Amino acid sequence: MTGTAAASPDVTPDPFVHPALFYRDEREYLDGIAPFLREGLAAGEPVAAAVPGERLRLLRDALGADARLLDMREAGRNPGRIIPGVLRAFADAQPAGHRVRIVGEPIWAGRSASEYPACVQHEALINAAFRGRAVTILCPYDAARLPGHVLEDARATHPTVVPGGSGPARPSGAYAPDVAVARYNEPLPLAADAMTFAFVADSLPEARHAATDAGRRLGLTGTVLEDLALATAELTTNSVVHGGGSGVLRVWGEDGRVLCEVRDGGRFTDPLAGRRPASRDQRGGRGLLMVNLLADLVRVHTGDEGTTIRCWFSR
Repeated sequence: MTGTAAASPDVTPDPFVHPALFYRDEREYLDGIAPFLREGLAAGEPVAAAVPGERLRLLRDALGADARLLDMREAGRNPGRIIPGVLRAFADAQPAGHRVRIVGEPIWAGRSASEYPACVQHEALINAAFRGRAVTILCPYDAARLPGHVLEDARATHPTVVPGGSGPARPSGAYAPDVAVARYNEPLPLAADAMTFAFVADSLPEARHAATDAGRRLGLTGTVLEDLALATAELTTNSVVHGGGSGVLRVWGEDGRVLCEVRDGGRFTDPLAGRRPASRDQRGGRGLLMVNLLADLVRVHTGDEGTTIRCWFSR
């Protein structure tokens, strides 16, 4: 599982490799992951793994302290921050000339129904985010606990699949990442009891204050309340600049969290917007990236009728 996909003699293979690993128990988990990481360490390649916390112990016991290990439940709580904040953050920091190996497990049993569409879109967009780079990202899937449709989505978002925890990667006949992104571009229903504020350029400060007041009434405090205010400022400004000059802000509580959304008349044309790390000399274009880094979850729906961006914040 080191390498590059097979290609015809006339086609230069993409150095980026992105297999899904289907495992059913701890043995298959380690059989699929530990040799992949050990082989990279032996070759002097940068190696990292971001997996749910309960799996970190298995990898730590198998690998020691040589690999960078992250708890995906924390680092990838919002799937929209995994590419810029986990995968690219590690890969971009490595010196040129070596393949980078990463294990990333963004989908596990217990991910909520609101999180899952963002997870699938994340897995699909990895392929565009790393195209042309000498990086292998291995994504484990718990075939014993995850529903069948999750495994089908994994086949759509990964060009190859490793069944049973080990063995050679097999081409996925269902690979269609753009279709997966579009399928989970789901409408976000309106909340009946939301604080609602229609804004234009001149009322951006009032929109931010309205969101902050609503968040405070709903139980947000401290830095989380500040994060809500900053996300609101970024999203409403984006609506004015890129979404037709106006929009509607809504804030409400749901299942113990505070939700904030902005709707406007613009349309997203770049699925990777907000998922690319900002370069040091970049001016502007950081708004949605910042929102992804601040919020517990971000969902986007875009179409001819406009765009909705919804954010979740824990109390």
